[in-house]
Amino acid sequence: MTDTIFTFCNTVILFFWALLFLFPKKQLTQMLINFPWVPFGLSFFYIYFIFGFGGLADADFSSLEGIVELFKKATPESAAAGWLHYLAFDFWMGAWLVKHSQHNQIPHLWIVVPLLFTFMLGPAGVLIYTIIYLGHQKFKTR
Repeated sequence: MTDTIFTFCNTVILFFWALLFLFPKKQLTQMLINFPWVPFGLSFFYIYFIFGFGGLADADFSSLEGIVELFKKATPESAAAGWLHYLAFDFWMGAWLVKHSQHNQIPHLWIVVPLLFTFMLGPAGVLIYTIIYLGHQKFKTR
């Protein structure tokens, strides 16, 4: 069951990312960027893995040593939960990036690279987008 849920989530998220990349102004995409529907949906599977299989009750999130220990004790369910965490928040940031860029009239082609980096490397994409946004703001004021 863990593999099935993981594969389902890991595959379906690609459809939603494709909407952000290819159809940013379509009604469905607009619905997705105006409310965190995708992270909301993923949260059910995340909660299933976290609370359905336990293992986090004694986790120490306050130190690097505690996090390393958590990874050493990983189960397929805890690893899937961790991955779903990334999928949810990276997508949420990608959706925000599209919404913010549309609000600020940044051409969509300018944000394809930041979106790709957000998809693959999360915070790195947000950093690249921020640089583009600041450059766009500076250029607009000239």
